[in-house]
Amino acid sequence: MQGETTSDSVKTEIVPQTKAHPHHHASPLFDHEHHPYQPRNVNLLHEAEQKATGVNTRIAVGLTKTVGTMWTAYTFGALAVVGLMAIIGLLSPIVALLVVWISQTFLQLTLLPIIMVGQNVLGRKSELQADEQFNTTMSSYNDIEQVMQHLSAQDAELLRHTRMLIHLLEKNGISLQQLEAEVSSSSHLADGFAQSQSATDVPATSAPDESEK
Repeated sequence: MQGETTSDSVKTEIVPQTKAHPHHHASPLFDHEHHPYQPRNVNLLHEAEQKATGVNTRIAVGLTKTVGTMWTAYTFGALAVVGLMAIIGLLSPIVALLVVWISQTFLQLTLLPIIMVGQNVLGRKSELQADEQFNTTMSSYNDIEQVMQHLSAQDAELLRHTRMLIHLLEKNGISLQQLEAEVSSSSHLADGFAQSQSATDVPATSAPDESEK
């Protein structure tokens, strides 16, 4: 019974000693705030927008791409030649009137709005690219600013540790000059020891024998 009472008393003495040392968790110096923007693929986004459009928009885009080719230029050149032949008299005057109506009335009145619609649709990709570039630049700027603030926090923490070390050295009667002198002397000793070791490690080159000559 006495052994049990003594063990219980020892436990009661040990428990408060273990509770007297709390654990300290280190907190981060800086909390990085991520930019909310997520990168997008402009090509896929533009293709999805084109697929979601109606038939009229697709026709306008197709005609705009077709008009901007050399085959259309050849066709208009042939139409101009036909009109010239009609004016000269090689063809009927009605052909000249038809060429004038097609070139000045039909093509201008129909192709002008079609080309404008097609250019607006095709120019949408440039708008998306400019918007994506702006958002990417702002995200990069935010990351650079976060890095600079993190470095500033690290500098402040290093200065705080430096002041603490200087205070501890002064409290123990050690000046910075003495510490620098000891560090320089130890570095000189280490350099001399390394040089002596390298000199002893190099094997001595033996002179060639006279018989080999």
